[in-house]
Amino acid sequence: MFKKIKIAFICVHNSARSQIAEALCHIHEKDSFSAQSAGTHPKESIDTKATQVIKELYNYDMKKQQRPKAINQLKNVDIVITMGCEPSCSTLNANHQEAWDLKDPSGKDKKSYIKLSNTILSHIKQLKKRIEDGEIPLK
Repeated sequence: MFKKIKIAFICVHNSARSQIAEALCHIHEKDSFSAQSAGTHPKESIDTKATQVIKELYNYDMKKQQRPKAINQLKNVDIVITMGCEPSCSTLNANHQEAWDLKDPSGKDKKSYIKLSNTILSHIKQLKKRIEDGEIPLK
C-alpha cells in the first residue's frame, strides 16, 4: 500500500465495537490505515470495559485519543465498515463498504470484550491482506 487508506468504523452508539476497531487500527495498522469511528446515535462516552480491555491488552488509552462522534462528522473515507448494527446503521459514501456483523458486548463480562477485540483485530488483518492482494479495489 502506498497511501494511508481512510477507514471508518460505524456503529449505532460509537461506544464499544467501532471504538475498539479504531483503537486497534491506531495500534497495529497506523502505517496502512487512517482510522475513525462514528455512530448514528453516539453516546456521551466510550464504554468503560472497552477502554479497560484495550488499556490492559495494548497499553493504549482510548479516552485520551478518541471520543464518540456522529456519522455526519466523517468525510472522505475510502472504506466503511459497519460493525453489526443492522439496518439502523447508515453508511457514508466510500469506494468499498462491508458489514462485520459483530454483537454488541455492552453489559457482558470482560472476557466478551477481549474476545471481541481479538475478532476485530483478525478482521482488520484480513482486510489489509485483501487490499494488498487486490481483492478490494480502491480508486
